[in-house]
Amino acid sequence: LVKRSRRMANSMNRNRRLLLLLCIFCVIALGLAHTCTAPEGNTSVDSKAKGMFPAFINFALRPLSRLSGCKAFRSVGRIFPNKFVQASSVRLRGGRDQPFSSLQASAAAATAAEPSMSTNPLVSLEMFPRYDLVSAEHVLPAMQQLIKDAEGSLEKLEAKLKENEYQMKCVEFLAEVEKLSDHVERSWGVVQHLKGVKDNEALRKSVEEAQPAVVQFNLKLMQNEALFNTFKAIKDSKEFSSLTPAQKRIVETSIRDAELSGVALKGEEKKHYNELQQELATLSTKFSNNVLDSTKAFSVRLEKKEDVAGLPASALALAAQSAKAKGDKEATPEEGPWVFTLDMPSYLAVQQHAKDRSLREKMYEQYITRASKEGLDNTPIINKILALRQETAKLLGKRHHADVSTASKMATYESAMKLLKDLRESSYSFAKKELQELQAFAKSQGFEGELMPWDTTYYAERQREALYSFNEEEVRPYFSLPRVLDGLFQLANRLFDIEVVPAEGNSAVWNKDVQLWQINRDGKVAAYFYLDPYSRPEEKRGGAWMDVCAGRSRVMSSEKDGVRLPIAHMVCNQSPPVGDKPSLMTFREVETLFHEFGHALQHMLTSENEGLVAGIRGVEWDAVETPSQFMENWCYDKATIDKLAVHYETGKKMPDELWQKIKAAKNFRSGSMMLRQLQFAVTDLELHSNFNPSAADQPGKTVHDLYREVAKTYQVTDPMPYDRFLCAFGHIFSGGYSAGYYSYKWAEVLSADCFGAFEEVGLENEAKVKETGRRFRDTILGLGGGREPLEVFKMFRGREPKPDALLRHSGLVAA
Repeated sequence: LVKRSRRMANSMNRNRRLLLLLCIFCVIALGLAHTCTAPEGNTSVDSKAKGMFPAFINFALRPLSRLSGCKAFRSVGRIFPNKFVQASSVRLRGGRDQPFSSLQASAAAATAAEPSMSTNPLVSLEMFPRYDLVSAEHVLPAMQQLIKDAEGSLEKLEAKLKENEYQMKCVEFLAEVEKLSDHVERSWGVVQHLKGVKDNEALRKSVEEAQPAVVQFNLKLMQNEALFNTFKAIKDSKEFSSLTPAQKRIVETSIRDAELSGVALKGEEKKHYNELQQELATLSTKFSNNVLDSTKAFSVRLEKKEDVAGLPASALALAAQSAKAKGDKEATPEEGPWVFTLDMPSYLAVQQHAKDRSLREKMYEQYITRASKEGLDNTPIINKILALRQETAKLLGKRHHADVSTASKMATYESAMKLLKDLRESSYSFAKKELQELQAFAKSQGFEGELMPWDTTYYAERQREALYSFNEEEVRPYFSLPRVLDGLFQLANRLFDIEVVPAEGNSAVWNKDVQLWQINRDGKVAAYFYLDPYSRPEEKRGGAWMDVCAGRSRVMSSEKDGVRLPIAHMVCNQSPPVGDKPSLMTFREVETLFHEFGHALQHMLTSENEGLVAGIRGVEWDAVETPSQFMENWCYDKATIDKLAVHYETGKKMPDELWQKIKAAKNFRSGSMMLRQLQFAVTDLELHSNFNPSAADQPGKTVHDLYREVAKTYQVTDPMPYDRFLCAFGHIFSGGYSAGYYSYKWAEVLSADCFGAFEEVGLENEAKVKETGRRFRDTILGLGGGREPLEVFKMFRGREPKPDALLRHSGLVAA
């Protein structure tokens, strides 16, 4: 009886243990299911009704590195890894194993005693970040923990390198270097991405608190003498000659970038350099915040129909929608009231179509003076940024910041200025003639006096309508976002032999309109990208950009002999759906979408497995715009347009007559548009070379004075006395393009020449177009930063670049 009782007790204990194990298993299973399932409201919706496709992924570094905008972090984007992580895997719907983070398991173990850290989505980072779970309170503790872990790994690697007198096999060393900062950079990238697309005060405060530690960590990496000495030892070793081209380039550019980051500085100089970088990072963030806040601060509410005369139905619908959001619940497109803002879809509609000249002037003045008024004035921030950059350049032994910037680009300061001056010579006479013709046209329409900036856009649109018999509103119904995406993806299949489909399974996103897409190549998943298409001025930064969520990498793969797949973010600010209509795009918005997809393609179609130079990583800044600007050319290809320009209601293709008008208008006022970009680029280079805001020999001369001086040469009209464009020029003061805005024109020469290769074989010759497209994929898109961009260009084109195609495409070749 006793034995039987013991057996029954043992059996009951076994059953209890089995039951406990079963419960644990269920909890884990539910947890994994939750991880793989989008929160309620993020499932697929009808694209025709909503103008969108299924939702999914994410990203975090502008073409090369958006992050804080400080040079220290951008440099890390070139040398050190900046994306994903690996370890266990989770199976999404469809049975596909997806790698998670290798640091996930170790981070979880390290923080098991601290519940708040173990559940922090920035610490336990997944393949597709949990944007729905990340909040402001996660930022500081996560970054502190991740940096602490990374610094521990760095100390161990330093000790190993010193013990071996900086001798280590290149492959082993590059793997160690890539692993050092991957989790830190990717988690910080999540934070910076959310700040760009879902900004709020709490997140801003958290970023400001965490940013100094992030900057300091990256400076520590960039200035690490053990890493620097090992890179130099590899460069001087016999092994170097046997390395792959990508490995050689990593070694050489790492030495260069470390030197540009102050690795050779000693004592007080290094300390001062680091203090400058911290201050620059803070100023960059403040600059960006001021622009966003000043943009949000202004709106104009109109109630009378005569006040909105001339504005098209799409603009009135958007304005009524804005009015509803601000409390006018009964607002309608037909009866109002209407609210207009400085967000581009709203602002541009007023400048192009509003008959009320006083409204145009009011909106123009507010727009051109953003972030220039008391409380949000960026002028002192600009002066401080310029002074600190100049001081940094002197510490590095350079003439000025422009030399620091171009040291890691294709162009030198002198060659960049020469290109800009040459393009000015080719376009100035065209721009002057365009202004004369516009003035005469306005006079014929009853306008008296000299055209002002708020008149130019309005009458240019009327002139375009008169010359080509169409307006932007006429083409919108043919460019609904779902059809445009379908046509874009068909083009990608035609040129690059890839398939773009909605991603399987669900992934958490930061907004219900965000879509996740999957790229298949040769029957296998090759990459993913998020698309965040619509304007949200209350929380989303203006403009359009592509960022990196995860980069292709052999080292960071969770599978032996495998690679981690790249993931990208594409962010636009186009017109959102209104009512039951899908997003109806302007032709310029179509071009912008193609542009950002070009960036994403270079990131996603890379064949380079060395994570430090895969995709856009390691590509010189003035070459990184080549694929994006190349893709814009296809917006004028008839075969492409036939696929995407379909009326959203009738299903009919765009009439050929209308398409021919659009094509004929391609170079409308191209001379003026060329000069505008040249003015920005020259101003940027001048500010970072010959201008010093604190120089004693420039009493009273301001950055705005310099802007006006450049305009005298690079514009055919003078800016308004109150023009404060520079106060919102985020590209060069918070976006990473300092002394690099010329890159757009430099890369445009390359991109136009690349498209010229397709023109030469004949755009109607399908076999040759596909053959040339595969070559473009395997060189310009495929090789990433693993080879110098000029070498890559010559592999595709067979020669060095020429500007002829750019001038021809722009209509700036004299008859």
